[in-house]
Amino acid sequence: MSLLAEAREVIRVEIEALQAMMERLDASFDAAVDLIYGCQGRVVITGMGKSGLICQKIAATMASTGTPTFFLHPAEGIHGDLGMITRGDVVIAVSNSGETEELTRILPVVKRMGLPLIAMAGRPQSTLARAGDVFLDISVAKEACPLGLAPTASTTATLAMGDALAVALLIKRGFKAEDFALYHPGGALGKKLLLKVEDLMHSGAEMPLVTEGTLLRDALFEITSKKLGITGVCNSQGELVGVFSDGDLRRTIAQGLDLLNQPVAALMGRQPKRIGRSELAAKAVQLMETHTITSLFVFDDATTLRPCGIIHLHDLLKAGVV
Repeated sequence: MSLLAEAREVIRVEIEALQAMMERLDASFDAAVDLIYGCQGRVVITGMGKSGLICQKIAATMASTGTPTFFLHPAEGIHGDLGMITRGDVVIAVSNSGETEELTRILPVVKRMGLPLIAMAGRPQSTLARAGDVFLDISVAKEACPLGLAPTASTTATLAMGDALAVALLIKRGFKAEDFALYHPGGALGKKLLLKVEDLMHSGAEMPLVTEGTLLRDALFEITSKKLGITGVCNSQGELVGVFSDGDLRRTIAQGLDLLNQPVAALMGRQPKRIGRSELAAKAVQLMETHTITSLFVFDDATTLRPCGIIHLHDLLKAGVV
């Protein structure tokens, strides 16, 4: 069998393992979610070896989606780190065999402390499965490893079960993008979820604005001096009624019109695109991409007609939102 065929076989085996696990999900899953949701402390997830590595990822996913969770290494646990567990916590113990020695040795302590135990194991009759207040079956028909030795399908199934728990809890808590952003303040993700239009917009004297009667030559000076490639056009009440951009200038020149002495209102684009100041900066990027523009005038709210600022694509690029 070719390596490509082997790769496809690995993926096929793991897909089948996930499909089988999905079909046998039952009320035990709901019970596990309820236990975690009602936890007054933290969720402690523990496992050895490859299961332990998967546990670390599950703990990270839960923590980032609103469920305070940490990973406890069971070997370190039996040598003092069990002091990290406190009353009010919920323990999730993971072992494919359900007989991992380091894990089974901490079960009596968990029971003595009266902590709810969610057992994730591949053998329903194992020591771990029988000790759990809730048992989640992560068994697989076979590993994707052709030797049947390396944890492959079993770790994939464990990871998927952990993701399912994290997402179910996220939904149950009513967790929102804004909440997610609080746990991801760094990097591009944090910038997309935390930065708002008002954090990046130009306001006051930095806004390029002219009145409807302004001659184009004067409007061009406003565009040049404000360095945003555009100016807004306002009526006598200060309400935005149009925009004139570098692109409008090029199109007007192509028509061979006498430009400089015409009022900008005769040449401007009407119904300019707008955005609220409290919108996420990422929403500004979306609008610019949708309408193929590089600037948006900003308003206090949907009903206001007088602009309070302007945001340019360059501002979003500099902030790392794009």
